[in-house]
Amino acid sequence: MSQRTVTLHEKPFSPILGSPVEVGQQAPAAAGRINGFSTETFDVINDTQGKIRVLNFVPSLNTGICSAQTRRFNEELLQNDNVAVVTISADLPFMQANWCGAAGLDDAIMVSDYYDMAIANAYGTHIETVRLEQRAVIVVGADSIVRYTQYCPEIAMEPDFEAALSAVAALL
Repeated sequence: MSQRTVTLHEKPFSPILGSPVEVGQQAPAAAGRINGFSTETFDVINDTQGKIRVLNFVPSLNTGICSAQTRRFNEELLQNDNVAVVTISADLPFMQANWCGAAGLDDAIMVSDYYDMAIANAYGTHIETVRLEQRAVIVVGADSIVRYTQYCPEIAMEPDFEAALSAVAALL
């Protein structure tokens, strides 16, 4: 397999660690932290069993595109009991909680990959040189099978919201 690279403003920026998941494969179980003062973890697959999952990977919630991406998926899907929107970033849990409060999304599921990048490594989103997540959207069915993937090759690009939301709608 050739090495993947993410770009920033169309210039090579960093290698990506891990292999991307593919449609049709079993989604890997992987966990990150949900509380800054404990070792409590949240597994993006096992802790959302029976739900359609939208795994929303963002480099940092402190940026406009990441904030808008996270807000959009949560505002469109948060009220659907059959869907779990799980946002994964390398932001510390404290920052994620602050973002949720400021965004008015206190019920959003935020998972920090800061401590060991386990989710990034399992899903192939680990931006090596800056230790952040590659922007990606992965839809996993209630059966834990990957149904849709988009790995954004450019840090500053938005994901295809309509395609991801259509993938979710097809599973409802």
